[in-house]
Amino acid sequence: MSRELINVYLMPGMAANPSIFEHIQLPDDKFKIHWLKWIMPLIDETMANYAKRMTKQIKHENIVLLGVSFGGILVQEISKYVSVRQLFVVSSIVCNKQIPKRFKIAKKTKAYKLLPTQLIGSIDLLAKYAFGEFIIKRINLYRKYLSVTDKIYLDWAIKQMVYWNQEIPPNGVIQIHGDKDGVFTNSCDEKCIVVKGGTHIMIINKYKWFNENLPKLILN
Repeated sequence: MSRELINVYLMPGMAANPSIFEHIQLPDDKFKIHWLKWIMPLIDETMANYAKRMTKQIKHENIVLLGVSFGGILVQEISKYVSVRQLFVVSSIVCNKQIPKRFKIAKKTKAYKLLPTQLIGSIDLLAKYAFGEFIIKRINLYRKYLSVTDKIYLDWAIKQMVYWNQEIPPNGVIQIHGDKDGVFTNSCDEKCIVVKGGTHIMIINKYKWFNENLPKLILN
Protein backbone atom coordinates (compact mmCIF):
# COMPACT_ATOMS: atom_id res chain seq x y z
CA MET A 1 0.00 0.00 0.00
CA SER A 2 1.52 3.34 -1.04
CA ARG A 3 1.89 6.12 1.48
CA GLU A 4 -0.30 9.20 0.95
CA LEU A 5 1.79 12.20 0.01
CA ILE A 6 1.83 15.40 2.06
CA ASN A 7 0.71 18.31 -0.13
CA VAL A 8 2.86 21.42 0.26
CA TYR A 9 1.50 24.71 -1.11
CA LEU A 10 3.97 27.56 -1.66
CA MET A 11 2.95 31.23 -1.91
CA PRO A 12 5.43 33.77 -3.36
CA GLY A 13 6.00 37.30 -2.10
CA MET A 14 4.48 40.55 -3.30
CA ALA A 15 4.61 40.88 -7.10
CA ALA A 16 6.64 37.67 -7.36
CA ASN A 17 5.80 34.69 -9.50
CA PRO A 18 6.04 31.11 -8.19
CA SER A 19 9.34 30.49 -9.94
CA ILE A 20 11.05 31.81 -6.81
CA PHE A 21 10.50 28.25 -5.60
CA GLU A 22 12.17 26.62 -8.60
CA HIS A 23 15.02 25.23 -6.48
CA ILE A 24 12.87 24.02 -3.59
CA GLN A 25 12.91 20.24 -3.75
CA LEU A 26 11.42 17.88 -1.16
CA PRO A 27 11.59 14.06 -1.20
CA ASP A 28 9.00 13.04 -3.78
CA ASP A 29 8.17 9.85 -1.91
CA LYS A 30 6.75 11.93 0.94
CA PHE A 31 5.77 15.34 -0.46
CA LYS A 32 3.97 16.90 -3.41
CA ILE A 33 4.71 20.58 -4.07
CA HIS A 34 2.09 22.97 -5.46
CA TRP A 35 2.75 26.58 -6.48
CA LEU A 36 0.15 29.22 -5.66
CA LYS A 37 -0.24 32.28 -7.90
CA TRP A 38 -1.41 35.81 -7.19
CA ILE A 39 -4.82 36.74 -8.57
CA MET A 40 -6.06 40.23 -9.32
CA PRO A 41 -7.85 41.84 -6.35
CA LEU A 42 -11.36 43.16 -6.69
CA ILE A 43 -12.08 46.84 -6.12
CA ASP A 44 -11.73 47.66 -2.40
CA GLU A 45 -11.38 43.94 -1.62
CA THR A 46 -10.54 42.97 1.95
CA MET A 47 -7.67 40.64 2.73
CA ALA A 48 -10.18 38.15 4.17
CA ASN A 49 -12.20 38.00 0.97
CA TYR A 50 -9.06 37.77 -1.15
CA ALA A 51 -7.84 34.85 0.99
CA LYS A 52 -11.16 33.07 0.51
CA ARG A 53 -10.86 33.42 -3.26
CA MET A 54 -7.29 32.11 -3.12
CA THR A 55 -8.54 28.87 -1.56
CA LYS A 56 -9.95 27.91 -4.98
CA GLN A 57 -6.37 27.04 -5.93
CA ILE A 58 -6.12 24.54 -3.07
CA LYS A 59 -7.38 21.05 -3.95
CA HIS A 60 -6.39 19.07 -0.85
CA GLU A 61 -6.98 18.91 2.91
CA ASN A 62 -4.54 18.85 5.81
CA ILE A 63 -1.98 20.71 3.74
CA VAL A 64 1.32 22.43 4.48
CA LEU A 65 1.16 26.15 3.69
CA LEU A 66 4.31 28.22 3.24
CA GLY A 67 4.35 31.89 2.31
CA VAL A 68 7.18 34.33 1.67
CA SER A 69 7.14 38.02 2.64
CA PHE A 70 3.67 39.44 1.88
CA GLY A 71 2.77 35.92 0.80
CA GLY A 72 3.56 34.91 4.38
CA ILE A 73 0.85 37.25 5.58
CA LEU A 74 -1.58 35.92 2.99
CA VAL A 75 -1.10 32.26 3.94
CA GLN A 76 -1.95 33.15 7.53
CA GLU A 77 -5.26 34.52 6.27
CA ILE A 78 -5.80 31.51 3.97
CA SER A 79 -5.20 29.14 6.89
CA LYS A 80 -8.41 30.42 8.47
CA TYR A 81 -10.44 28.82 5.66
CA VAL A 82 -8.67 25.54 4.86
CA SER A 83 -7.47 22.49 6.78
CA VAL A 84 -3.77 23.04 7.54
CA ARG A 85 -1.29 20.50 8.83
CA GLN A 86 1.53 23.03 9.21
CA LEU A 87 1.95 26.75 8.52
CA PHE A 88 5.28 28.35 7.62
CA VAL A 89 5.95 32.08 7.39
CA VAL A 90 9.25 32.94 5.69
CA SER A 91 10.92 36.38 5.58
CA SER A 92 7.74 37.91 6.96
CA ILE A 93 5.81 38.74 10.12
CA VAL A 94 3.23 36.88 12.21
CA CYS A 95 1.52 39.79 14.00
CA ASN A 96 1.18 43.54 13.69
CA LYS A 97 3.68 44.12 16.51
CA GLN A 98 6.39 42.99 14.10
CA ILE A 99 5.48 45.53 11.42
CA PRO A 100 8.52 47.80 10.87
CA LYS A 101 8.28 51.35 12.18
CA ARG A 102 8.60 52.84 8.69
CA PHE A 103 5.50 50.89 7.64
CA LYS A 104 3.58 52.28 10.59
CA ILE A 105 4.67 55.80 9.68
CA ALA A 106 3.57 55.19 6.09
CA LYS A 107 0.16 54.14 7.41
CA LYS A 108 -0.23 57.15 9.68
CA THR A 109 0.88 59.68 7.07
CA LYS A 110 -0.72 57.87 4.10
CA ALA A 111 2.72 58.06 2.46
CA TYR A 112 2.26 54.58 1.00
CA LYS A 113 -0.14 56.15 -1.52
CA LEU A 114 2.74 58.16 -2.97
CA LEU A 115 4.79 55.13 -4.02
CA PRO A 116 5.32 55.15 -7.82
CA THR A 117 4.00 51.62 -8.33
CA GLN A 118 3.56 52.27 -12.04
CA LEU A 119 7.36 52.30 -12.44
CA ILE A 120 7.72 48.67 -11.35
CA GLY A 121 6.39 47.65 -14.71
CA SER A 122 9.33 49.45 -16.36
CA ILE A 123 12.11 47.11 -15.24
CA ASP A 124 13.20 46.51 -18.84
CA LEU A 125 13.46 50.26 -19.38
CA LEU A 126 15.57 50.63 -16.25
CA ALA A 127 17.86 47.84 -17.46
CA LYS A 128 18.84 49.91 -20.50
CA TYR A 129 20.29 52.54 -18.18
CA ALA A 130 21.93 50.16 -15.70
CA PHE A 131 25.65 50.56 -15.27
CA GLY A 132 27.82 47.96 -13.62
CA GLU A 133 27.61 44.17 -13.53
CA PHE A 134 25.99 44.07 -10.06
CA ILE A 135 23.15 46.39 -11.04
CA ILE A 136 22.50 44.48 -14.25
CA LYS A 137 22.38 41.16 -12.38
CA ARG A 138 19.97 42.62 -9.83
CA ILE A 139 17.66 43.95 -12.53
CA ASN A 140 17.79 40.62 -14.35
CA LEU A 141 16.83 38.94 -11.08
CA TYR A 142 13.84 41.27 -10.70
CA ARG A 143 12.84 40.73 -14.31
CA LYS A 144 12.85 36.97 -13.81
CA TYR A 145 10.91 36.78 -10.56
CA LEU A 146 8.76 39.93 -10.38
CA SER A 147 6.10 39.42 -13.01
CA VAL A 148 2.96 40.69 -11.24
CA THR A 149 3.40 44.37 -12.05
CA ASP A 150 -0.18 45.57 -12.46
CA LYS A 151 -0.57 48.90 -10.65
CA ILE A 152 -4.00 47.97 -9.25
CA TYR A 153 -2.57 44.82 -7.68
CA LEU A 154 0.51 46.61 -6.30
CA ASP A 155 -1.49 49.46 -4.78
CA TRP A 156 -3.86 46.96 -3.17
CA ALA A 157 -1.04 44.76 -1.83
CA ILE A 158 0.88 47.65 -0.31
CA LYS A 159 -2.24 48.95 1.43
CA GLN A 160 -3.04 45.49 2.83
CA MET A 161 0.51 45.15 4.10
CA VAL A 162 0.46 48.52 5.86
CA TYR A 163 -2.98 47.99 7.40
CA TRP A 164 -2.60 44.34 8.44
CA ASN A 165 -3.90 44.17 12.02
CA GLN A 166 -3.43 40.60 13.26
CA GLU A 167 -2.62 40.84 16.95
CA ILE A 168 -1.96 37.18 17.83
CA PRO A 169 0.11 34.78 15.68
CA PRO A 170 -1.68 31.63 14.48
CA ASN A 171 -1.34 28.67 16.80
CA GLY A 172 1.64 26.53 15.85
CA VAL A 173 2.94 28.81 13.10
CA ILE A 174 6.63 28.34 12.28
CA GLN A 175 8.39 31.60 11.47
CA ILE A 176 11.66 31.39 9.53
CA HIS A 177 13.69 34.56 9.16
CA GLY A 178 17.12 35.60 7.93
CA ASP A 179 19.40 37.55 10.24
CA LYS A 180 20.27 39.86 7.31
CA ASP A 181 16.67 40.61 6.28
CA GLY A 182 16.56 44.26 5.25
CA VAL A 183 12.78 44.53 4.83
CA PHE A 184 11.35 43.03 8.01
CA THR A 185 14.23 43.80 10.34
CA ASN A 186 14.12 42.57 13.92
CA SER A 187 10.76 40.87 13.42
CA CYS A 188 11.70 37.62 15.14
CA ASP A 189 11.04 36.63 18.72
CA GLU A 190 12.54 33.76 20.69
CA LYS A 191 10.37 31.23 18.83
CA CYS A 192 11.62 32.23 15.40
CA ILE A 193 13.98 30.01 13.43
CA VAL A 194 16.88 32.22 12.32
CA VAL A 195 18.82 31.43 9.14
CA LYS A 196 22.36 32.78 9.41
CA GLY A 197 23.22 35.04 6.51
CA GLY A 198 19.66 34.91 5.20
CA THR A 199 18.36 38.02 3.43
CA HIS A 200 14.82 38.87 2.39
CA ILE A 201 15.24 36.73 -0.74
CA MET A 202 16.75 33.74 1.04
CA ILE A 203 14.07 31.44 -0.42
CA ILE A 204 16.09 31.90 -3.65
CA ASN A 205 19.71 32.03 -2.51
CA LYS A 206 19.42 29.84 0.62
CA TYR A 207 17.26 27.15 -0.97
CA LYS A 208 19.64 24.40 0.19
CA TRP A 209 18.79 25.27 3.79
CA PHE A 210 15.08 24.88 3.06
CA ASN A 211 15.54 21.64 1.13
CA GLU A 212 17.43 20.18 4.06
CA ASN A 213 15.30 21.48 6.91
CA LEU A 214 11.70 21.72 5.67
CA PRO A 215 11.11 17.95 5.59
CA LYS A 216 12.24 17.63 9.20
CA LEU A 217 10.15 20.59 10.32
CA ILE A 218 7.05 19.23 8.58
CA LEU A 219 7.38 15.69 9.87
CA ASN A 220 8.39 16.52 13.47
